Amino acid sequence: MKRLLKMSPSNSVRISIWKVAALLGVLASPALADRILEGRVTVVRDVDTIVVAGTPVRLNGVDGPETSTRVGREARTFMARLVQGETVACVLDGTRTYDRWVGICYLDGQDIAAIAVANGHALDCRRYSGGRYRDLETPAARSRIRRAGYC
Repeated sequence: MKRLLKMSPSNSVRISIWKVAALLGVLASPALADRILEGRVTVVRDVDTIVVAGTPVRLNGVDGPETSTRVGREARTFMARLVQGETVACVLDGTRTYDRWVGICYLDGQDIAAIAVANGHALDCRRYSGGRYRDLETPAARSRIRRAGYC
């Protein structure tokens, strides 16, 4: 059973405005047209890395627990139940980290990183998100997930 993010109107509007701006930017520049990746999720490495149509994608602005911990394994299981086998659309920002492209991915129009954070399986990484997910963090996640030093 999938738990989608229950968003307040202000969060919904903020994410919707961002999505429209990103898509308009992509459509306005032919050189950026390849930055939209749409496909089926074939692998969930952890809460912040998925493989979409064979392309690894690091979810931008998310600080997820390591899978070497119980909390990290629970977070990966949550993400797998949410997106494994589903079709997602990712807006890639053109950067890479290791073998992964960086971007924001949407399932049925909802930001999957926001869903993970709102459900207590990840934290906001302000350094990369600009605080996009900060208000979605749960107190329980703040107490059981150790925030990465680079965030």
